[in-house]
Parts: sequence; C-alpha cells; structure tokens
Amino acid sequence: MPGTKEIRMKIRSVQNTRKITKAMEMVAASKMRKAQERMRQARPYGEKIRNVAAHISHANPEYRHPFLVERDTVKRIGMILITTDTGLCGGLNTNVQRLALAKFKEWQGQGEEIDACCIGNKGFGFMQRLGANILSHVVQIGDRPQMEKLIGAVKVMLDGYTQDKFDRLMLFYTRFINTMKQEPVMEQLLPLSGERMGAPKGSWDYIYEPEAKVVLDQALTRYIEAIIFQAVADNMASEQSSRMVAMKAASENASTLIDELTLVYNKNRQAGITKEISEIVGGAAAV
Repeated sequence: MPGTKEIRMKIRSVQNTRKITKAMEMVAASKMRKAQERMRQARPYGEKIRNVAAHISHANPEYRHPFLVERDTVKRIGMILITTDTGLCGGLNTNVQRLALAKFKEWQGQGEEIDACCIGNKGFGFMQRLGANILSHVVQIGDRPQMEKLIGAVKVMLDGYTQDKFDRLMLFYTRFINTMKQEPVMEQLLPLSGERMGAPKGSWDYIYEPEAKVVLDQALTRYIEAIIFQAVADNMASEQSSRMVAMKAASENASTLIDELTLVYNKNRQAGITKEISEIVGGAAAV
C-alpha cells in the first residue's frame, strides 16, 4: 500500500485537475449558448435560399446548371469533412470520423476514388493518417464561423465538381439536436437532390436577367455555401455542448476519485497510528 505522503500528493493532483475541468465546463457552457444563438440566426437565410434553390431545380430554364444534373456513372467522389480544431469534447470527432471512414472504405471497395476537403484540425489529421487525397483544408477557424475563411477551400471542391474531377460531393458533419444529443450525418451536396431542398408549392418559372447562366451560378453557389456555413455552425454548437458534458463528467469522476483516495488515506493513517500505539504499549509492557 502506498504511503500517506504519496496518497496526499495524488489527492492534490486530482483536485487541481478538477479545478481545470470545472473551469473548462463553465467556459464551454458560456460558448455553447453563443454558438447555439449563431446557429439559430443562420437558419432563416438557409431556409430562404433553400426555397429559392428548390424553385429553380423544378423550373425549366434554357440553361441547365451542372449542380442540378445527375451523372450517369460515379467514378470519383469528393467529400467535405467538418470536425473541431481542438479535442476534449467527448466522442464528437470520433463518431463523425468513424462514419467517414466506413463510407471511405465502402467507396474504395466499389472502385471509386476519393478527394477530400477538411474543415477543422482533427479531420485534417485524420485524413492525412488515412492517406486520402486532400485537395483543400481549413484549420484554426475559431469559435465563430466565418464564410471568408471557408470559401477558399469550398470553392476548390465546387470547381472540381464543375470541371468533372468528381461526380458526387458529400458532406460529413455533426448535427446539433439538443445539449445532450448530437449526431454525425452524411449529406449529398452535389448534384443537388430534391430530398435536400424539398418540393416547392405550385409550379414556378423565371425570366432571367441578364441570362440564366449568370443568375443560376450565383444562386446555387450561394446555396451550397449556406449549407456548409450552417453545417459548420451546427458543428460548433455540438462541440461546445459535447465539451461541457465531457468536462462535467470529468469533474464528477475527479470528485469520486478524491473521495476514494481520502478514504484510503484515512485508513492508511489510522493503521499507522494503531501500529505506533501497539509498539508503545508493547515497549511499556516489556519494561
């Protein structure tokens, strides 16, 4: 059994760790509320641009945008993986990486090649270890999603699809459901599908000015950017919620461990006192 000094040092070490996890829990709770508010603020624009894209997809323009055209065969797939830059957020990154890995192996088994775009340091490192062909990446995006940081990496993937470098573009991220639940999801970004956009009410058509190509290029590109921005906002809200829960669990585990060590320490100290008393009594009896 370790001595009382070693146990006392261990208790002090766990107490220091609990202070850190408690502080991180409070910080994550504060950031979580802000992240959830930003996520909710981004949704009205996302819903509106989705409605516009739904109407465009069901219209009959003289120009058919490449984002709306289904490819006959799929030989190469592009994937955008959204993760966090830092850890200590439970199984958030592990779950979405596990989903991405399963699909990665499935596509490879079907003879399809994969190009990747990574948003977040954890996903970038994961794809590097996997040996994937990474076309673009963004790291250190901070606690607030900013489109100017994301647009460069996203444009590489959109241009790749337009230039027929790959036939499908998939998005992997963690969707925020509530504080206690976040789920990893995979969605098809391109070609745009009716499932994602929904069916418009009634039949719509448009007169394009100056021409259909210019208008559709702008509208559908903004739509894809809005989807990715919303996914990043969801992922950030999920990150802070998951970190808060993980740090709360760590603080509770530290408290439990401190109680157990304190009990061992008291038993050890009591055994030492009993032994000293026995030695004194034995010595006195011998005299």
